[in-house]
Amino acid sequence: MSSDPLVVFTPSGKRGYFPVGTPILTAARQLGVDLDSVCGGRGICSKCQITPSYGEFPKHGVTVRDGALSEWNAVEQRYQDKRGLKEGRRLGCQATVQGDVVIDVPPESQVHRQVVRKAATARTITMDPATHLYFVAVEEPDMHEPTGDLERLQRALKAQWGIGEVTADLSLLAKLQPALRKGEWKVTVALHKGHNDTSHRILEIWPGYSEERIYGLAIDLGSTTIAAHLCDLRNGEVKASSGLMNPQIRFGEDLMSRVSYSMMNPGGDREMTAAVREAINDLTRSIAAEGGIEPRQIVETVFVCNPVMHHLLLGLDPVELGQAPFALTTSDSLSLPAREMGLDAMNPRAQVYILPCIAGHVGADCAAVALSEEPGKSEDLVLIVDVGTNAEILLGNTTRVLACSSPTGPAFEGAQISSGQRAAPGAIERIEIDPVTKEPRFRVIGSDKWSDEEGFDTDIATTGITGICGSGIIEAVAEMRMAGLLDESGLIGSAEQTGTPRCVPEGRTHSYLLHDASETGGPRITVTQGDIRAIQLAKSALYAGARLLMDEMGVERVDRIVLAGAFGAHISTKHAMVLGMIPDAPLDKVTSAGNAAGTGARIALSNIGARAEIERVVREITKVETAIEPKFQDHFVAANAIPHKTDPFPDLYSVVTLPKVSFNTGGGDDDGSGRRRRRRA
Repeated sequence: MSSDPLVVFTPSGKRGYFPVGTPILTAARQLGVDLDSVCGGRGICSKCQITPSYGEFPKHGVTVRDGALSEWNAVEQRYQDKRGLKEGRRLGCQATVQGDVVIDVPPESQVHRQVVRKAATARTITMDPATHLYFVAVEEPDMHEPTGDLERLQRALKAQWGIGEVTADLSLLAKLQPALRKGEWKVTVALHKGHNDTSHRILEIWPGYSEERIYGLAIDLGSTTIAAHLCDLRNGEVKASSGLMNPQIRFGEDLMSRVSYSMMNPGGDREMTAAVREAINDLTRSIAAEGGIEPRQIVETVFVCNPVMHHLLLGLDPVELGQAPFALTTSDSLSLPAREMGLDAMNPRAQVYILPCIAGHVGADCAAVALSEEPGKSEDLVLIVDVGTNAEILLGNTTRVLACSSPTGPAFEGAQISSGQRAAPGAIERIEIDPVTKEPRFRVIGSDKWSDEEGFDTDIATTGITGICGSGIIEAVAEMRMAGLLDESGLIGSAEQTGTPRCVPEGRTHSYLLHDASETGGPRITVTQGDIRAIQLAKSALYAGARLLMDEMGVERVDRIVLAGAFGAHISTKHAMVLGMIPDAPLDKVTSAGNAAGTGARIALSNIGARAEIERVVREITKVETAIEPKFQDHFVAANAIPHKTDPFPDLYSVVTLPKVSFNTGGGDDDGSGRRRRRRA
């Protein structure tokens, strides 16, 4: 092992050893990390801003100590004085490696910005939000009737709208008298009353009759991405959708890594809470600008998130979620002021509603999927899979609904993949491999053309071909299996075994060459044996979770499957089935629901009755704990085969024929890591 310091970049997961004194920008370029710079490293453009992280990182196998980077220098101070740097930021061209370090590349420092593909799905929603606008005429003050302006406003609301008790906080009271007098004793007020509230709360007031719209945010706070929908609270219209990377990635790509960071670094939970709240504030400002509104018009926010994100958003230590019995601080829904959570980019009196969690590792995001897809109202047996770094799975019909979570890890997001990257312009997202010639063709984000079509090179002239994202690696592995480049165990064959020089030696294993632009200074993009194993582990966890629910339900088949989440919307059902990600089902019965968790958040934002409904429903869902169920491991091991070692997949084989090839010859059995173990005599 190298004696040089280890540098780990997030969110890409790329790592390498570099001599002391190497600029972070240089290390990033040598590893192919997406870190921007246009000034040649002179500290002028500031596009190479990075955030170092300190503490213990078990996931990366590294401890980062003070002094891991060179000290703050005069160039950084000059930039700080002129333009300012966010707290904790450094310039990658100025900070040099002094010890093992974990470096986060924030979204604004990436050349190829992440495409957060959690768009709003068209949905008919009955509007009954918690916040409404009311126009009211208030009696003028009278010396003979010594009442305050607030009391007379309350009286007018009761007389004209039948509204009972009304409260207002101090910041609203400061606006009350000027608004009444400017509006000549007529005002428009935004009143909030949650489904469990006994009184209305005044969130905003305008002089006279105001046509100003009020808005809410539906936020899907995921482990990897934060997606938000800006919704008009009058009609439910989605004014804008936006998203960004969850900055907590620098503390750990998966949930248990973040729990470990909190366990091993005192105050680590507070660091992660501060990071995600700052990101939400940034997202609030950016989505308001995109929607052409003022942030103060956002008066309500609904959050859906998994239990670890739930705790870190609220400022609760998630340590108990890292060990049995996986106890939540609270599983109930929460209603509280946004400012109490440090969310100060929206209206200062904005209210937050967080959907209930189902159990220790099945969170409010799964509850939102249940609200959106309603498995408990399905006459046929439906399996709903929300694919992400942590997959949530629901199985049910009108008789019973089961739920579990499964730790798939970040491979489906393009992380832990040799040429992997997040979904961004230039990333390969679709792949086909000719089963005869073994030649690939592909599409990249930012172009509608395939790589062998005329005009492709012109389309990608700006972005180039930079790597492969989650949907791309899924299709690559499935296509390799269908083309006979990969055997059932997941081994990649040699050039002689497969009949193509694209299968190249790599150590003791082989890789498949997708794209090679190294002669012109571009990337060499391959699918390695390590990539195959990462995908096998992820898909096996997903499949095993689904089978566990089927065992609990006492069934061998499901009637239909719904793929939810950004991944579900961007992968073909055929490739998912070939890979063995999901149990067998007729391909026409496997559909995509888009961002179902985000849709559930929008429903809860737009209808307070839906909030009461999901609070009732989650109490009726049966939780199955994968972490302690012995059968989970059995299903997991069998699912390592592609598509599966024991499941016959009759529906799949009626559509495609998978070649019967085996590259595990002459050296013993494959041990699941690409190595062969020798048989004993």
